[in-house]
Amino acid sequence: MNGLNDMIIKWGIVGLGNMANAFAKAISETTNSKLICVASKSKPKLELFAKNFDIATSNRFSNYSELIRSKEIDAVYISTLNNTHVELLLECVKNDKKILCEKPIAVNLDQANLAYNALEQKKDSFYEAIAYRYHPQIESLLKIIKEGEIGEIKKIDSSFGFKIKRIRKDSRLFSKELGGGAILDVGCYPISFFNLFNEQNKCMKLIKSKGSFSITDVDDEAEAEFLIGNNITANCKVSFKENLKNSCTIYGSKGTINIPSPWLPSTKSYLEVSSNNSYYKDFTLSKKNIYTSQIENVSNLFLNNKIKKTYQVDIDESIEIMNILDKWRESFSK
Repeated sequence: MNGLNDMIIKWGIVGLGNMANAFAKAISETTNSKLICVASKSKPKLELFAKNFDIATSNRFSNYSELIRSKEIDAVYISTLNNTHVELLLECVKNDKKILCEKPIAVNLDQANLAYNALEQKKDSFYEAIAYRYHPQIESLLKIIKEGEIGEIKKIDSSFGFKIKRIRKDSRLFSKELGGGAILDVGCYPISFFNLFNEQNKCMKLIKSKGSFSITDVDDEAEAEFLIGNNITANCKVSFKENLKNSCTIYGSKGTINIPSPWLPSTKSYLEVSSNNSYYKDFTLSKKNIYTSQIENVSNLFLNNKIKKTYQVDIDESIEIMNILDKWRESFSK
C-alpha cells in the first residue's frame, strides 16, 4: 500500500451522514492521515460533501464497492446504517483494506461473528469507532484507580440518553430493519466503559434488566444491572425518551470518581475525585478533539506506530460488547 510506505494512511469514507462530516473535519488536523475518497448513494449529498472537503472528481463514488476496491486508499471508515456494517466490512477484508467501523459493528452477535471469522488472520486491520476510548481522560481515570485513591471498586453507574420528541417510523433509530433501538445505538457506551474494569479471564454477567418499546417495536429505553467478575456491580440506563445525566460514577471502598462527560469529552475535561473527606478536580488537556485523536491513533496502529497508549476497541472486544448487547435486548424482548 502506498499509504503505508509514505507513513500516512489514505482514507475513504462510505456513507456521508453526520459522523462522516465529523470524521472529514477531524482528519484535516491529523499528521498521519488524509481523506482521499468518498462514497454515497445520494448524488446531491456526494457532490456537496466532496466539494466541501475538496475531493477529486475521480475519487467520488456512488457505489460503495467501487470505493472499497480503489487502489488510492489504505483504509475505509464505514459510516453507513447499522444493518450494512458487516457486509461492507467483509468486502473491505476481501480487498485488503484497513477498517474503522462506526458502532455497533453489527445488529446482532451472529452477524458480528461473521466479521470475527473474516478478520481472524487480520485482527490488526479493524477497530470499532467508540471515540471516547481514545481521549486521554481514560488514561487519567485508570491511573487514579490504579494508584488506589478510591480503593477497591465496588459499583459503577453509567447512563446515556436523550429525548426524541417525535418518532419518525423511517428513522434509523426506530427501525428494526436498520438496526435501531436504544441498546444498539448507545448501549455500547456504558458496556464498553464497564469492560475497562473487566479484567482478563473474568466475565460480565447480566443480573436483571427492564425496558420499554416504541410504537415501532424497538426498545426506546432500557436499564440493566451487571456483575463484573465477583465484586463489581455495574448499573446502566439508556434512553430515547429522557435526557439522562450521560455520566459515569465509580464507587470504591475509599471514595468515588465522577466523570461528568465520559462519552464526548472536550479538549479540556475533568474528573471529580472524592476520598477521605477530600475533593478535587483532575483536569485532562488534549490538543486535539476526540475524533481527531481517534483517527490519529487508529492510523498509528495501522502503521504499527504506537506513539501513545490507547484503549481501542478491537474485534475481540467488539464481539464481547455485542454478546452483552444481545443478551440485554433478549432479556426483555417482546
